[in-house]
Amino acid sequence: MYAIIETGSKQLWVVPGDTVRVEKLEVEAGAKLTFNALWAVGDAREGQEPAYSREAKVTATVVKQDRGPKILVFKKRTKKAYKKMKGHRQWLTYLKIESISLN
Repeated sequence: MYAIIETGSKQLWVVPGDTVRVEKLEVEAGAKLTFNALWAVGDAREGQEPAYSREAKVTATVVKQDRGPKILVFKKRTKKAYKKMKGHRQWLTYLKIESISLN
């Protein structure tokens, strides 16, 4: 069973039990979140087609809030004696996917 959810203007492919990192969400660690799935597929039984749903719900638990790796931005203009370096660390939220319900 898997689903595609949207958060932070990005779409993620999630499976129950996965831990994914998304852009920072204003919630505390341990909180439960529910996302609407853009697309979800259920398990296929023997001789049956898998079940599809666009009204599925994905339940996740916030594991922690943390910062990602540092990204360096370096600008240089040749023959102008211009150099500039700047770093950035994005705040991230780690989510553990608990379940996907197809309704």
